[in-house]
Amino acid sequence: MTTSTRGTKVPAVLVLEDGRIFRGRAYGAVGETFGEAVFSTGMTGYQETLTDPSYRRQVVVMTAPHVGNTGVNDEDAESRQIWVAGYVVRDPARVPSSWRNRRTLDEELAGQGVVGISGIDTRALTRHLRERGAMRVGIFSGEALADDATLLARVQEAPQMKGASLFEEVTTPEAYVVPAVGEKKFTVAAIDLGIKGMTPQRMAERGIEVHVLPATATLDEVYAVEPDGVFFSNGPGDPATADHPVALMRGVLERGTPLFGICFGNQLLGRALGFGTYKLKYGHRGINQPVQDRTTGKVEVTAHNHGFAVDAPTDKVSETPFGRAEVSHVCLNDNVVEGLQLLDRPAFSVQYHPEAAAGPHDAAYLFDRFTSLMSTVPMEGQRA
Repeated sequence: MTTSTRGTKVPAVLVLEDGRIFRGRAYGAVGETFGEAVFSTGMTGYQETLTDPSYRRQVVVMTAPHVGNTGVNDEDAESRQIWVAGYVVRDPARVPSSWRNRRTLDEELAGQGVVGISGIDTRALTRHLRERGAMRVGIFSGEALADDATLLARVQEAPQMKGASLFEEVTTPEAYVVPAVGEKKFTVAAIDLGIKGMTPQRMAERGIEVHVLPATATLDEVYAVEPDGVFFSNGPGDPATADHPVALMRGVLERGTPLFGICFGNQLLGRALGFGTYKLKYGHRGINQPVQDRTTGKVEVTAHNHGFAVDAPTDKVSETPFGRAEVSHVCLNDNVVEGLQLLDRPAFSVQYHPEAAAGPHDAAYLFDRFTSLMSTVPMEGQRA
């Protein structure tokens, strides 16, 4: 059960699975929540972060000290609801200031039952997670409060993110269509593993009619829309659990249809090609991550949200069941694989978010790359 904290100073406690405890005030709903503690380095775009389905079952710690300054509007949500399991901020805005504001962030969190905490040292918490890694966490307030030992035991009973299959929980229950803006040039079947609303919008702006399909879609259902290309979206959880989407992707690769994947879709392409995946210590989250496009040498500032990565060699071309493949993008902070491309078939993917609401837009060219790929591989020329 949750209640609002608006106008109150309800005590709250954040408990990490290794026993570290932070005490503050309830923010959003009062109650309890559990998830994986991760930090986001974005200075803005908190509404887009909260509504990103890739954050399912994660408690997001904001490294920016002031959050909620522009309130919440009705236009910037990336999906139908807030998906984060909990929210951690240092100094919530007392009064939002934006002509687009409709509600305070506190009211929005409370209205959707999202338990949060404010008034803690988020810098110390972030440094702890950088040193120890992402871990399970609980936030407790109101009637959920108990002695520290009891709360710690409850956190340690919560499920791990490794091995979690979550994309089925966030996918669309029914297929829907996002029409092309202006003249229709292509049709794309987009597999929703936790898709953000701006992704089909970016494709629609390029004359693409996007058929968004549930994660359970079969190969026959994908090709029933007569796609010029197939897209695999971002999404939450461990890619090692996503056997059906991987099998679906292999079917697309066998037919030679142009394929583009983002984030979870990049991890699935890695698996489809025979590479492994692994969990990062604390992941990449925020809108300021430097990535190099190795095909052009250009360095981009990019938006990320991933805790898993592809284990592929960055120093050579690899042989796969679908021809040669290479790492096309790398993170300049830690050399993590940030993109893959096939050299003998029309398929590529990136680990980050080129749709990038609320920015940056350095990687928007990737949608143009996808349209170029569909232009050079007409549907009638694809393998049966």
